[in-house]
Amino acid sequence: METKPKKKLHPQTLALAAALVLPLALVGLFQLWKDDPALMEGWVFGWMAPLEQALGRLYAPVPFSVGEFLLALLLGGSLVWLIRALVLAARRRAGRPLLRRLAALLAVWLWLWAGVCWLWSAAYQVPSFAQRAGIETEPYSAETLARVTDLFAQNAARLAGQMARDEEGHFAESRSDCLERSLTLYDNLTREFPFLSMESVAPKPIFCSWLQSALGFTGVYSPFTGEANVNMDAPACLFPATVAHEMSHQRMVAREQEANFVGIAACIASDDPVFQYSGWLMGLIHLCNALYSVSPDTWYAIAGARFTPELSQDWNDNNAYWDAFDSPVEDTATDVYDSFLKGNGQELGIRSYGACVDLLVAYFGT
Repeated sequence: METKPKKKLHPQTLALAAALVLPLALVGLFQLWKDDPALMEGWVFGWMAPLEQALGRLYAPVPFSVGEFLLALLLGGSLVWLIRALVLAARRRAGRPLLRRLAALLAVWLWLWAGVCWLWSAAYQVPSFAQRAGIETEPYSAETLARVTDLFAQNAARLAGQMARDEEGHFAESRSDCLERSLTLYDNLTREFPFLSMESVAPKPIFCSWLQSALGFTGVYSPFTGEANVNMDAPACLFPATVAHEMSHQRMVAREQEANFVGIAACIASDDPVFQYSGWLMGLIHLCNALYSVSPDTWYAIAGARFTPELSQDWNDNNAYWDAFDSPVEDTATDVYDSFLKGNGQELGIRSYGACVDLLVAYFGT
């Protein structure tokens, strides 16, 4: 009896199936193994960190952010691919080619998801900076919070008058100079915390900085290229502290509250007055936000006693800049990032940016 020969799968179909299944398998393995401390530490510090730091050095000579370029290419290419697939489907009235094209686009985004898991989310699964540094945070009183806030206000006020300013009194230190000087920014802090040591790579300017501001971000780390990227449009007075924050991510400080603290500590410990001032100011903003929520009168007392005209100018400029971007777009971007942080074990979500106050009080309040 003659049997009908079986139809073989087309090689392109097999390749597409593999492109869909493999990244899903990688994501599944990450979810399965992420709670294994030994495995995650071995991966992050033995493979992931060296790889990303090597990529950062590789792309350092490129004058623009390779990570931003690749992201723009991905978003633009995905949009063009989707439109083309829909147009071709409408012209030919064929559904199967459309499904193949959509599946191919889905495969690209699944590989991106797998990459984020293994090249960045893994860093949330290893011991935190505080654990590696031996810094223990404990409950503290409003008086202790006020004392540390006053310390930051004194130092910020002391340095505010030393900064370059324009005719209207606005902070006018050069952003490009800060980027060049950032190569030695971590020299002093790494003497205290050697596990932060690495060959420093200067952050890259973000070309679409205005868009970053509209989304509510001052910088972003690209794990796929090892680049720290900074918003060049945000207020200049906090730019040096933002540089330090993004450089902490290159050192595998993943948690945002800890990256804020490490960035502030690196600035304050540096020998550069511009970075010092920005670090004291960044810390002061976090501390004042926390203090105002528990004791508004104390906050007003510190501001009245410590804020100089220069410090007040920078404070107001920063508030005015971000108030102008208050919109549903920023709220949506914040919600998305909040979900990402919570998905990586940061229960406070986006509010973890304010949780660095605990570390500031523990470190500077002793």
